[in-house]
Amino acid sequence: MQEVTRLFDFPHYQLQNFPLEKALVTKKGGQWVATSTQEYINKANAVSRGLLRMGVQPNDKIAVISMTNRTEWNIMDMAILQIGAQNVPIYPTISEEDYEYVLNHSEAKYCFVSCSEVLTKVLAISGKVKNLVDIYSFDDLANCNNWEEVVAKGKDDSNQEEVEARAAAVKPEDLATLIYTSGTTGRPKGVMLSHDNIVSNVIGSSERVPFEQGATALSFLPVCHIFERMILYLYQYSSIEIFFAEGLDKISDNVKEVKPEVMTVVPRLLEKVYDAIIAKGAALTGIKKKLFFWAVDVGLQFEPYGANGWWYEQKLKIARKLIFSKWKEGLGGNLSTMVSGSAALQQRLARVFGAAEMPVMEGYGLTETSPVISVNQVKGKGWKIGSVGKIINKVEVKIAEDGEILCKGPNVMMGYYKDSEKTAEVIKDGYFHTGDIGEVDAEGFLRITDRKKEMFKTSGGKYVAPQILENRFKQSRFIEQIMVIGEGEKMPAAFIQPNYEFLQEWAKRHNISYTSNADLISKPEVLERYEEEVTLANAEFAKWEKVKKFKLTADVWSEAEGHLTPTMKLRRKIIKQKYADLYQEIYGH
Repeated sequence: MQEVTRLFDFPHYQLQNFPLEKALVTKKGGQWVATSTQEYINKANAVSRGLLRMGVQPNDKIAVISMTNRTEWNIMDMAILQIGAQNVPIYPTISEEDYEYVLNHSEAKYCFVSCSEVLTKVLAISGKVKNLVDIYSFDDLANCNNWEEVVAKGKDDSNQEEVEARAAAVKPEDLATLIYTSGTTGRPKGVMLSHDNIVSNVIGSSERVPFEQGATALSFLPVCHIFERMILYLYQYSSIEIFFAEGLDKISDNVKEVKPEVMTVVPRLLEKVYDAIIAKGAALTGIKKKLFFWAVDVGLQFEPYGANGWWYEQKLKIARKLIFSKWKEGLGGNLSTMVSGSAALQQRLARVFGAAEMPVMEGYGLTETSPVISVNQVKGKGWKIGSVGKIINKVEVKIAEDGEILCKGPNVMMGYYKDSEKTAEVIKDGYFHTGDIGEVDAEGFLRITDRKKEMFKTSGGKYVAPQILENRFKQSRFIEQIMVIGEGEKMPAAFIQPNYEFLQEWAKRHNISYTSNADLISKPEVLERYEEEVTLANAEFAKWEKVKKFKLTADVWSEAEGHLTPTMKLRRKIIKQKYADLYQEIYGH
C-alpha cells in the first residue's frame, strides 16, 4: 500500500485501498453527477498535461476562486500540485482591492474561476495584475475560456511521463499552497503550507474522526478555508463519498437528498438550525408543544457517556423516540457526526445535538496550523462538552505564562509568504503563538478561554474576555450578533444587532406597528424586552464583566458591509468605527 506523503497521493491511496464510484459528486442541471476515483485521477492527469503545455513551471502559482465547492475544484487542486506548482485558493467574496492584492502578491500566473460573479470581479482588476497570463472558468461563460480547453490540451497523453517525473520530484516538505487569511485587521497574510503540514494533519485527525469507508459526506463550508479543505482530503483518505452542496441557501434541500452521515459545520449554522427547530416547536399547541419543550429541557442537560445516571438516560430514551428522532429525520436521517470549527460552539448546542444523536465534535486550530491542534472524539471517552478535545498525535501544546496557547509540530506553517518579519513575530523557538488564551485540564482536554488580542481592561483594571460574554448573549433568540466594548472605559457595554426575523415576528404577536427596523428598535417595549435578555445573560458573570449598557443597530451586520470577515468573525475595529455615535451615547465622549 502506497504511503501518503503529498496531497496528490490521496486519490491514489483511495484507488488502491477502497475505490469509489462516487468519489466526488456535484449537481448539474438538477442532477447529481458523480466522478469515480479512477475518473478523478484521469481528469487530473489530463489537466496536468494541459498545464504543462501551457508552460506552467514548478513553483508557479495558480489561483482558484469558486463560489461553491465542486468537483472541478478538487481536480484542479490535484492537477496543480502534482506538477510541483502551487494552488492559491481565494475567498470569492473579498473586495476587488483584496483580489488585486492577493493575485499580485502571490504572482499568480493563471486564474480559474467558478462563475460570472467571480469573473466580473477578476476582470475588473485584471489590468492591474502583473503576472496573470489568462483566466479560465468552470461554468460555460461567453466572455471567458472554459477550463475544458485545458482538459482538451491534455487529451494527448504523450507527455504523461513528464507529469510523473514532476510528481516524483515533489517532496513532502515542499510548499503546496498559499492561503491568504482574511485577517480581522490589515492586509491578508499568505500562509505557506507544505504537503507535509497538511498530510500530517489529515493523518493525525483521521485517528480521531473515525469515518466508515463508503459513507457519505455533504460539503458546503468554503474550500478556500483550510478547515474544509483538510476535511476533503480526510474524506478522500477515508474513502467517503463527497457530495458538494449547491450553496448555503440550498443546504436543507441537499441534506434531505444526500442523507449524509457526516458534515462539517460552523456554530453559526447550528444556531440557525436550532432556532428553526425551536420556532417549529413554538408553533405547536397543547400536549405536543409541552412534550416538545420537555424534550428540549432534557436535551439541554445532556452529558456524554451516561454521566447523568440511570433516571436521566430513561428520560433521554423517551425524548429521542418521540421528539429527537424527528429532528434527525429533518437532517436526512443518517447524520451521525458533525465536526465543528472556526469559532467557539455554545455548550447548549453541543448538548442538544448530542442528545438528538447527532454529536458535534468540536475542534480547534488555525490556518497557520493546517488547521487542527485538538479535536473531540466519541470513542475512548474523548468527548468533553465545553472543551475543544485532546491534542492530536505528534502535535505539542504548551501554555505560556500569560495563558497563551503555543503549538509545535509537523502541522505548523512554513511561514508567511514574503514576510519573514511577521513570521518571526508568531514563530519563536519553534513554537507558533496562537494568540488564543486557554488551559489543558487534568484529563488532557484543551479549553479556549479567549483571544489574547481581544481581551481588554476596563479603567478599573479588570480584564474582560468579550468572546465568552458574546457567546452567552447569542443564546438569546432576539440577538443575531453582538460586540462587547469597553476597553479603558469604566464598564463593559455592547452593540447588538437584533435577529430581525425573530423580532419582527415577536412585534407582530404583540401588535407593535413600525415603519422600519430603525423605528422598531426605538420602541419602548422592544428596548424593555432586550433589557430582560441582557439581564438574564449578565446573571452568569462577575460584577465587573456585566454589560451595563447596550445599543441596538438598525442595520444587519454582513461581510459585504465590512462588519464580518469571510469566516463570520467580527471586524471589531470597523464595527467600533461604524457605530462611533452609539459609542459616544454610551460613554459620553
